[in-house]
Amino acid sequence: MTPWGAGSPTGRAGEARASAFLAARGYHLRARNWHCRYGEWDLIFAAPDDTFWVFVEVRFRRRPLGGQTAATITPAKQRRLTQAAQLYLAHCATAEHRNPPPCRFDVIALTGPTPEDARLHWIRNAFSAVN
Repeated sequence: MTPWGAGSPTGRAGEARASAFLAARGYHLRARNWHCRYGEWDLIFAAPDDTFWVFVEVRFRRRPLGGQTAATITPAKQRRLTQAAQLYLAHCATAEHRNPPPCRFDVIALTGPTPEDARLHWIRNAFSAVN
């Protein structure tokens, strides 16, 4: 694991910054670090009007990657994240006795010396569901 993975202080700080960013825009946190056998979603939010849910992958880099942060999420990783999202949605449909709303997959890229001081770039619809 890299020193800035989800379990590290740097990873937690990046996720906290991304979470605060979305909450300030009216999004409502549903889950943090939701994991299953396919992988883990860093954050899951409901849109301000609850018409859709947002699955968020947080990426922190000390140096810019030329605007290609979303490209660090490989097709294999996208496939695993899609499966994890499907499992989360199925769980919610069972647990809440209703059909979950549509969803999208976003990336919040943080670039800088620390997550707190990094430039934040919100990439909506960073990738589509992959089977």
